[in-house]
Amino acid sequence: MLRINDEAPNFTAETSQGTINFHEWIGNGWAVLFSHPKDFTPVCTTELGYMAGLQPDFAKRNCKIIGLSVDPVSSHSKWVADIEETQGYKVNYPMIGDPELKTAKLYDMLPADAGNTCDGRTAATNATVRTVFVIGPDKKIKLMLSYPMSTGRNFDEVLRVLDSIQLTAKHQVSTPVNWKPGEDVIISGSVSDDDARKKFPGGWKAPRPYLRIVPQPK
Repeated sequence: MLRINDEAPNFTAETSQGTINFHEWIGNGWAVLFSHPKDFTPVCTTELGYMAGLQPDFAKRNCKIIGLSVDPVSSHSKWVADIEETQGYKVNYPMIGDPELKTAKLYDMLPADAGNTCDGRTAATNATVRTVFVIGPDKKIKLMLSYPMSTGRNFDEVLRVLDSIQLTAKHQVSTPVNWKPGEDVIISGSVSDDDARKKFPGGWKAPRPYLRIVPQPK
């Protein structure tokens, strides 16, 4: 069972942009892998289009986007045309073909006994292939979000979480509930008061000793 801070399983697969080795494709940056139960499904069509629109925002954060659907690449190329026509955005990121269900199983989204072909399977039988993974430059999983098939995912939230993860990794802070970029943050509990005084010479607000609030570091 995959958990946050586990290494993201590596794989080689065919995509709409050629064969990739996943870890090599990620390189020294970040990646978002988001999966879909089947091509030509309505909710996923809106999601893929929206992510195409957000791609420049992820790129500014040194983060690549890659989709996965339990269908062959030949089907993806036809779906992409529908996505552009109905959603107004061209999908320029790769989409993984998973007709033998290998990657879906590797990422614990389908059970081992699910078979080895997408043929004859419906979106309902693949309903658990609806997870978002954020993966860091160290190839570790930083976020997992799983959604029901009938609910479109909030990719603005994924972007917000990526901002938080990148900020907190760099500055030894944490972000409070509903935080947005530019708002106050919390000094991490692992930082002693002595070290915090050096790192945050302007001081902090502390309604409780364990709750030390500072402006977001630049």
